[in-house]
Amino acid sequence: MSLVAMACVAAIALVVGLFIGAVGVGGILLIPALHALTPLSLQASMGTALFTFVFTGIVGTAMFQRRGSIDWGMTLPMCAGGLVFGAVGAWANSRLDAQPLALVLASLIVLAGAYTLFGGRGRQQAAFAGRPRMQRALLVLIGALTGFGSGLTGVGGPAVSVPIMVLLGFPTLGAIGASQVIQILAALSGSAGYLARDLVDLRLAAGLVLFEIAGVWLGVQLAHRVDARHLRSFVGVLCVVVGSALLLRAL
Repeated sequence: MSLVAMACVAAIALVVGLFIGAVGVGGILLIPALHALTPLSLQASMGTALFTFVFTGIVGTAMFQRRGSIDWGMTLPMCAGGLVFGAVGAWANSRLDAQPLALVLASLIVLAGAYTLFGGRGRQQAAFAGRPRMQRALLVLIGALTGFGSGLTGVGGPAVSVPIMVLLGFPTLGAIGASQVIQILAALSGSAGYLARDLVDLRLAAGLVLFEIAGVWLGVQLAHRVDARHLRSFVGVLCVVVGSALLLRAL
């Protein structure tokens, strides 16, 4: 990989970390960047990206917890679903060839962008408010979907869980905080499957993690201090453009 490509990947990793920390969506952009700028296959790009999200999740969790922005009663049921189904998603990835995976990834990127642009206007209160057992079951299901999506495509947990939670009426900041925690477990579970198939470039991942963590730190500062609407709009447009380009290419 050339020095120019390495510099581009490092810059993208920094920006991706910032987006993860600020708006909960952005890690999804790392996979096409790795596939385009490095010799990695699509599946190896997914595995390497997912492995780095273990560490961005740890940093994001610590920073959100320090600010009291994690509702553990909401988060723990999601973790139960995510831990199991991350491995299931990675197994499903091993059964698919590159083209269907590219289509799924491109569709997720476009949907994440559309949510970032037009979402945030969910229910007035959280689904099953006042019915704790039903709400816990729903959160386990959201966690399972998040884990499966992460394992299947290598995307970070926030790209899957945050749109679903906000549309179901959960507070946006709380949804982003919970997504940082589930990202750790879903990425650990999913990465195990990719590591078993030798689809994680550990040397590259080590360098990416440093830039992503710096970006997450900056992003969390933004999430708690400024109106992030302009940043959300930029991320949304970027996701739609990148996802649409990938979709056309895969077709």
